[in-house]
Amino acid sequence: MKEYTPEYLEHIRQIIAERNEEAARTELADLHPADIAELYQQLDLEEEEFLYKLLDDEIAADVLMELDEDDRRKLLKEMPAEEIARQFIENLDTDDAVDIIQELDEEDRDKILSHIDDVEQAGDIIDLLKYDEDTAGGLMGTEMIVVNENWSMPECIKQMRMQAEDMDAIYNVYVVDNDYRLRGILPLKTLITHPSVSKIRHVMEENPASVKTDTPIDDVAIDFEKYDLVAMPVVDSIGRLVGRITVDDVMDQVRESTERDYQLASGLSSDVETSDTIFTQTKARLPWLLIGMLGGIGNSLILGNFEEGLSVDPTLALFIPLIGGTGGNVGTQSSAIVVQGLANGSLDLRRSGRQLLKELGVGLINGLIISLLVLTYNVMKLGPGHYSTTMAVSLSLMSVVIFASVFGTFVPLTLEKFKIDPALATGPFISITNDIIGMLIYMVISSALIIHFAG
Repeated sequence: MKEYTPEYLEHIRQIIAERNEEAARTELADLHPADIAELYQQLDLEEEEFLYKLLDDEIAADVLMELDEDDRRKLLKEMPAEEIARQFIENLDTDDAVDIIQELDEEDRDKILSHIDDVEQAGDIIDLLKYDEDTAGGLMGTEMIVVNENWSMPECIKQMRMQAEDMDAIYNVYVVDNDYRLRGILPLKTLITHPSVSKIRHVMEENPASVKTDTPIDDVAIDFEKYDLVAMPVVDSIGRLVGRITVDDVMDQVRESTERDYQLASGLSSDVETSDTIFTQTKARLPWLLIGMLGGIGNSLILGNFEEGLSVDPTLALFIPLIGGTGGNVGTQSSAIVVQGLANGSLDLRRSGRQLLKELGVGLINGLIISLLVLTYNVMKLGPGHYSTTMAVSLSLMSVVIFASVFGTFVPLTLEKFKIDPALATGPFISITNDIIGMLIYMVISSALIIHFAG
């Protein structure tokens, strides 16, 4: 990984300022596309454009894919459609080309597609654009080596050589029948150990792991992990081979999904970066802050309705943060476990009832331990005369922990059932809800005990 010191960046900027193309090419020659993309992030748009024009088309296309989405969009906005098509799109695999085109406005998409000289590639891109970007169809590429199960080994090798000329990397050789339905995979080792086999179907590995075009990306990622794959074939509804997905594409999607879930859990309503404008960051952060404000107002209304109980025993107010904080923490823990289980496939919605019962048991145990510890503390600290407070805090804590455990499990399961991102349940929503319900439980129990002991 290249380290860009202030001195080096100043050196690069000086070269650009002098428009010294030969020196700039020398600096870029030994850099990996990812390192060049990282260098661009340190430069302004005009400096980026100068360096970009010095790259050959294949390297420029690879660098484009390594750029941050916002930087890539800014760069493409300054370039004519014809240049984008011929310098970038024609030098990318179809899945990467589709990713680029999907980031553009519909009008720009049509212009770029009209300038692609390779009609077959343009057709493949148009076909891929029809798939939902969150499915296997939207993630797959069409570059792959395909052989027929009835071919002999010499014919197979001949066809593979022809197909491999336009490919950057070969992951698997896929075997199809006469109707192009996926039949198996031909390991490269087989080409060496069985050079004279009569038919490919006699040595292929049958029933390979595959996914359909409408399979959600999250499920694709689970299959890659489950079967330790580097590439996976994609088939249509009747089993015909239509593309392949590689592990680097899956890892990119997993990273994006993880970042999105983390931001949702942190109370951000949309994807934001540190480089975004003040307005963009405010727009992403304000909605949950407003909801939190409403939650605080709700809590104040609850306390207002139980003002008499607090005036009888002001000590009750000292434990309000404890009740609210404990409920929020327990709820977040429960929801995080469920969201993680849904994400990695270890939790099935059909076992929702079992998971709820398990969380009820965990809540009972945790609630009992916490309430007993607080009870012991209050007996020692408050002493006689505060039995109502001592009992109210302990009973409330136990009730809140049990409620938060079940509620923190129920919400993400419900969101998943209605096809809403369950990561939403690990953030402020759970904390605010548990805070309000916990406060209501605390005030109701406290008032009831105050009345009981007073009587």
